[in-house]
Amino acid sequence: MLTVYSCLWAFMKALEFQVGRLRFRQRAVPTVAAIGFVALTISLGNWQTHRAEEKLEAARRLDDAAHGPVLSIPSVQVDARDFRLRRVAVRGRFVARATIFLDNKVLHGVAGYDVLTPLAIEGGDMHVLVDRGWIAAADRSKLPEVPTPEGPTTIEGIAAVPSPRIFELAPESDTGPLRENLVIEREQKRLALRLQHFVIEQTSEAHDGLERAWPRPDSGADRNRSYALQWYSFAALAAVLYAVLGFRRGAD
Repeated sequence: MLTVYSCLWAFMKALEFQVGRLRFRQRAVPTVAAIGFVALTISLGNWQTHRAEEKLEAARRLDDAAHGPVLSIPSVQVDARDFRLRRVAVRGRFVARATIFLDNKVLHGVAGYDVLTPLAIEGGDMHVLVDRGWIAAADRSKLPEVPTPEGPTTIEGIAAVPSPRIFELAPESDTGPLRENLVIEREQKRLALRLQHFVIEQTSEAHDGLERAWPRPDSGADRNRSYALQWYSFAALAAVLYAVLGFRRGAD
């Protein structure tokens, strides 16, 4: 036991070794701090790199799907992974009373909402949420009025699966149409409607005053790469400073 304590005391006192004529000497606390910082920044850089790769892969899938067939959405529950980023079509009736306004959406530098309305799919009791487009928030005291097509209609678009990574300052209200984040399971329970576990980003034309300018999945990939480079640079800088300061102290 005494030997263990002696080793720990020696480590806490200093990390010291000789390299040629130079002597390296650093105390344990700066050593542990440097190792932790380098590990953290490399981990953050790897995460940003992974996010960029995810976005580029999603864009490649979208480009491949553009040349593939249009998938028809059935009136039964399907696996969202089979439809993600594919061109889809569905026929049914909009449930206007259940329209959702997704807040904090910016287009052309203007804040607004994405307007999502469930579509009752013909042939059963299944529904799918349709992101019909964007509208400006002209008056924050009240939600804008958006006309909803009546009767059977055919919608075409891209199937998108909402990201599960959500940060909320407070739990969403169970009442009212305004939302900060879209959680399909939560809306399914609130609306008492069976919903497919993906959203259709509508691309077909409609005279409803909404703008449909969907961002590509790879938008922001360059920014993720830039962040990754910054984190890797911080890791390299910390390692170099640690080494340089250690050798300088050793030379004193």
